[in-house]
Amino acid sequence: MSKNKVYLSIAIALASAPVLADGHGHSTKNVSDKVIEEQRNNLAKNTKGKGFGPQTPRDIDNKAGSNTRLFEEAPAYNEMNLCNIHFHKNAENKGGEFTTYAGNGDGKGNNTGFKYSGKLTKAELTPSKNKVCKGLQSGDTIELHYVHSSAQVKPGPTLGACLSESIMNPQLRVETQVYVLVNDGNGADFGELTAIGERNGYAQALNIPSDTGTPVRFAGSTTGPSYNEKGSPLQVSWSVRPKVKKVEIETVGKWCEDNVFNEDHAHAVRNLVTNPELLSEIK
Repeated sequence: MSKNKVYLSIAIALASAPVLADGHGHSTKNVSDKVIEEQRNNLAKNTKGKGFGPQTPRDIDNKAGSNTRLFEEAPAYNEMNLCNIHFHKNAENKGGEFTTYAGNGDGKGNNTGFKYSGKLTKAELTPSKNKVCKGLQSGDTIELHYVHSSAQVKPGPTLGACLSESIMNPQLRVETQVYVLVNDGNGADFGELTAIGERNGYAQALNIPSDTGTPVRFAGSTTGPSYNEKGSPLQVSWSVRPKVKKVEIETVGKWCEDNVFNEDHAHAVRNLVTNPELLSEIK
C-alpha cells in the first residue's frame, strides 16, 4: 500500500471517529437490552483473534483488563499539540461522579451514556430560553475531549486535524473532562475552559481543569457509536478526570456558535466496553 493510501485510510478513520450526535430529531425511545447485548456480542466476534488493542469508553473505577496489545503511553499533554476539541451528550466513560445510566438510547449512540450522579438545585436547572448546541438543556451532562497529537499540527475541525503528512501515525492523547450544564450564574465559563493558545511552543488548551481529581490514565482507542460493533484501530492514551465541573449553559451555546473546530452540537456515544479482552489494565 502506498504512503498516500495509508495516510488517507488513517485520515478517514480519524475524521469519522466522532460520529454526529444527539440533538433534535432523534428518537427518545430506548431500544431493548437485547439490542445492546447483540451489539456487544458482535463487537466481541468482530475483534476476536484479530489483534485489536484496548478500547474506549470504559468504567474508570474498574481497573481490570486483560488486553495485552499495549503501546507506549503518549507524552504529557503539555508536551503535545492540541488538535481538536469536541464533546459528547452524556459521558461515554463511566465512573467517579458520572455513574447514572441514561438508558439504552436509540441503539445508535443517542440518549445513552452516563449522567452526573449528583444533585442540582432548582436554580441550576432553570431552563435556557435559547437553543443551545442543537438540543442541550440545563442539567445535561457532556463529556469533553481535549485531543492532542505528537504531530506538528494546529487546532482544527475533526480528528483529521491531528494528522500530518509528515507523521502518519502520531501519538494521540485525550484529556477528558465531564461537565454538567447549569443556569444559575455560578457555573464556569465554557469559553475560558476551551480557550486555546501557544505555550512553550505547543498549541494548548490553556485552562484544562486542575481541580476535578487525579485523572485516571489508561490505554484505549477512539470512540463514537460507529465502533459499537467493530474495534477501533487507533491507539489513544486517555486521562479521565473523575469529578464533574459545573458550567454555564449559555457559555456552551455561545461556543457552539463560533469556534475553530466547527463544532455546533454534541456527538453521540459509544456503548461502554465491558469485555475484559478489549480493556487495558489500569495501573
